Amino acid sequence: MSSWVITGVSRGLGFEFVRQLSENPSNTVFGLVRDKAAVESKVAAEIGRKNIHIIQADTTDPMALEKAVQYVSEKTNGAIDYVIANAALQSKTALVGFDTLSRDPKALEQDMIDHFRVNTIGAVHLFNTFMPLILKGRAKKVIAISSGMSDPEMTLKADIWQATSYAMSKAALNMAIAKFCALYREKGVLCMAICPGAVDTGSLNIETEEEGQLAMAMFGKFKQYSPTFQGPMKPEDSAKSVLALVNKATVDGGYAGVFLSHTESKPYL
Repeated sequence: MSSWVITGVSRGLGFEFVRQLSENPSNTVFGLVRDKAAVESKVAAEIGRKNIHIIQADTTDPMALEKAVQYVSEKTNGAIDYVIANAALQSKTALVGFDTLSRDPKALEQDMIDHFRVNTIGAVHLFNTFMPLILKGRAKKVIAISSGMSDPEMTLKADIWQATSYAMSKAALNMAIAKFCALYREKGVLCMAICPGAVDTGSLNIETEEEGQLAMAMFGKFKQYSPTFQGPMKPEDSAKSVLALVNKATVDGGYAGVFLSHTESKPYL
């Protein structure tokens, strides 16, 4: 029996993690979300399994996370095997660069703060809060869902000037993983960051023709970086690939503290 704590499971990749992991009745899956009622209804309608627990908890709220830990601890006798930090913010500012964002310095600063608060600080709070349960678990795996956009090499190869705040916050997340690894590797905890590829999650919420054109321009950069890129992956395909890597990776196998593509090789897409 394995226990999983996953954030950001209301849709996309996170929801697919819950779907695939709950297929094994011996797994217990805890999904942390901001709107419990809505996600419980969705899970009941689209998955309908009893080994799924949806918990109200925003990762940027340490007190909410403490309550989540208490709930999970009661259900698992104080131990969990896996934590996946999947919750993320990627706003429409991802479609433009610093040249556009700099027209409103205060808005730019707030955009950066918002992304770091969710994508970096939220994950740090999550890992710190659940680490006592991880240390008592069997698998002892702490996973951050990152992005190839965080890699300077990818940025420079195709001059990808978009997704400034998102990319920077994910790069900081990768460093956080390295720091957690340095702290807990000797205790048998695997900490690693994984890029799931470009996944169709609807996070950009494209509504206008101009936004569609900007999105296509960004996808054009992706194809320049990786000529085989044919568009975003389906969440189910990405989730399957990420979970295969999570199950394969070990502390002593060269995975500790690293940032890798779900395919274990570049390009990330």
